[in-house]
Amino acid sequence: MTEPQGSKLPVVGQPAPGFTLPDTHGTPVSLADLRGTPVVVVFVPFAFSGTCTGELCELRDNIADFDRAGVRLLVVSCDPMFSLRAWAEQEKYTFDLLADFWPHGDVARAYGVFDEGSGHALRGSFLIDAEGVLRWSVVNARGQARPLAAYREALAAL
Repeated sequence: MTEPQGSKLPVVGQPAPGFTLPDTHGTPVSLADLRGTPVVVVFVPFAFSGTCTGELCELRDNIADFDRAGVRLLVVSCDPMFSLRAWAEQEKYTFDLLADFWPHGDVARAYGVFDEGSGHALRGSFLIDAEGVLRWSVVNARGQARPLAAYREALAAL
């Protein structure tokens, strides 16, 4: 996948960019506060879109894989908190959806997955270990879903 213009993906083996974003109820979720727990950060372009919904429903239906590995799943979108809340309620997502709405796309930029031309995050996923170090990442082309098998392989390598 070609990187978005002017962006740089974080380097595996280096500390992951820190962030604090509101969840669907406005409660701040900070990566620093999750230190001691591995985290998968999943960026999605748009709430309610077909591919994004399909990906997150697959993660929802296989959340036990993350739970067994002791990994917290965080989904980040540039959509507003209220849209993410409606989407989470409709699809019964049990993981955190975080709004990178304002300043618009700052966290997606820090992870090298913000598309400046369209104003949304690309399909990037990042596994961060309990010490805050990036251990795995994948960025897929527009419209191309990330396979569950890729997450399972990354979790197994922890």
